[in-house]
Amino acid sequence: MNNEFDFHFIAIGGVGQSALAKILLCLGYKVSGSDIQESKYTKLVSSLGAKVFIGHDKENIIGKPKVVVSSAIKEDNPEIIKAKELGLDIMHRSDCLKFISEQFPCFIGLAGTHGKTTTSGFLSFVMEQMELNPSYAIGGIIPKLNINANANKNSKYFIAELDESDGTIQKYSPKMLVINNLEADHLDYYKNGLDDIIKTFEKLIDKMNGSSKIFLNIDDDGCNLFKSQTKFENIITYSLNKNADYEAKNIVFEELNSSFDVYKKGTFLGKINLIIPGIHNVYNALAIISVLDDLGFEFSEYSSYFSMFTGMGRRFQLVADIKNIKIIDDYAHHPSEIQSTLNSIRNLKRRKIAIFQPHRYTRLKGLWNEFLDSFDAIDKLYVIDVFCAGDKPLEDYNSKNFVSEIIKKGIDAKYIDGNIEQTAQKIAKDLKEEDIVLTLGAGDITKVGGIINDLLAK
Repeated sequence: MNNEFDFHFIAIGGVGQSALAKILLCLGYKVSGSDIQESKYTKLVSSLGAKVFIGHDKENIIGKPKVVVSSAIKEDNPEIIKAKELGLDIMHRSDCLKFISEQFPCFIGLAGTHGKTTTSGFLSFVMEQMELNPSYAIGGIIPKLNINANANKNSKYFIAELDESDGTIQKYSPKMLVINNLEADHLDYYKNGLDDIIKTFEKLIDKMNGSSKIFLNIDDDGCNLFKSQTKFENIITYSLNKNADYEAKNIVFEELNSSFDVYKKGTFLGKINLIIPGIHNVYNALAIISVLDDLGFEFSEYSSYFSMFTGMGRRFQLVADIKNIKIIDDYAHHPSEIQSTLNSIRNLKRRKIAIFQPHRYTRLKGLWNEFLDSFDAIDKLYVIDVFCAGDKPLEDYNSKNFVSEIIKKGIDAKYIDGNIEQTAQKIAKDLKEEDIVLTLGAGDITKVGGIINDLLAK
């Protein structure tokens, strides 16, 4: 039985873990894994040949596999204990992603505080449409493809979203690195905010060789601060309002669509049309164009596919359209993300409603004033209880007090208590025809739109 499996994933049913397991299976490795319950992700990897155990048990470790874990796995997990007893190689999921990335000639990493999932999914989608057979690991589902990961032994390109939240981003060595923005976030880890984040990115840059390239949004203050401090010279810039290697000009927004002209060092390349809203998606698209052009592809080879991308799951995703009420779900949980998302609907001639679930007490406290300044584009704000994500409650920094403070800024806001079902029931009663509703947050608020849809359908 020794070495029957090459890799064993603890919590293989998670979106991130299952993505890595799927890629390894596609590359020909033997994979096992466990999770506390069956899910669509455990079924997916099972269908690809993985041996999946329901429940965590030391007997699930068969042979001498590399054991892959996430930061959420505790040291008292019986499979962790067994792996240590056997002296097995225990890999953080970031180390597994690093291993995978090294199997491909061109590793493209998408990084930054916001927009990583959308930009990496967007690039993967376009490359799929171009029939380039890319391999990729994304932190969300690409709706048009209905997958978040794929792999091909013959792939030249591997695309991955690189997460900076716990510092593990410094392990990678991408050939092409996109940084869309840099801001203070994950303050439970980065105690000194942006300064610590930039130091982490510098450690990432140190792993990149001289032929690698960085694609940088020079409209972003954090990116410019990083640019002024880094010794890395092979930087390609993009911008909407500054002189850069790639520029978007003549931007037009119409309802939830947009279009813009693309210029490379002053030379017109062509026009791009998007069916996803917001200035942030113009930046995302321009970053992708910069990469594709640098890879040597002609504008005509990829430009038409941009108008086919509908966004990512939980990134401005339309989840309900009932009784002429549109409900859109978005993962935005940082002030800048919230502002970008809400600004994309600012000019719509509808009543604009946001339902906000703060994510982590530490983030709410650390960015309290920034959150208070994030909701001026809407007509009505509902705030539900904090999704703790493992945080302990902090006195004074809660949803009820947040509403009390934001009302002082002239925002029509209301605190809604109760569980998700109760929350949805209370808000559904207030909705009117023509409303556009956005659910905002990284927690279980994603369920609210579907519940409201079912309530209104009765």
